[in-house]
Amino acid sequence: MNLLRILQVSSSGLTAERTRLQTTTQNIANAHTTRTEDGGPYMRKMPVFEAREVAGAEFGDVLGAKLEAPVVMDVVEDTRDAELVYDPSHPDADPETGLVAMPNVNVVEEMVDMMTASRAYEANVTAMSATKNMALKALEIGR
Repeated sequence: MNLLRILQVSSSGLTAERTRLQTTTQNIANAHTTRTEDGGPYMRKMPVFEAREVAGAEFGDVLGAKLEAPVVMDVVEDTRDAELVYDPSHPDADPETGLVAMPNVNVVEEMVDMMTASRAYEANVTAMSATKNMALKALEIGR
């Protein structure tokens, strides 16, 4: 088992979760943005992950499983429609109906995403620390 490959997977996981946290933060910050450069309300963004096999990384004989590193392939817009809210005094309200197209961001959902991303980030840090400790213990054996 190659400890560097394990570190590669954890490092890739840290990068992916950082992107997820940044995207979630951007969504929360724009939860009330009704006008963007494109003209409509802000649309929620989501990272798309993919597991990439780490070259030649057999992880023991545990069911022949391979080490896979998470990678952010793209950040896409959520396809849910914007929420229409009645507020005729809003500057972006439709003059005839008084409806405002609000972003499709649910702050509670974003907070859950933020918590799970944070926990996944912590798990990757723990895996890296454990790998480092194993390497140090292996070096001590050689003394």
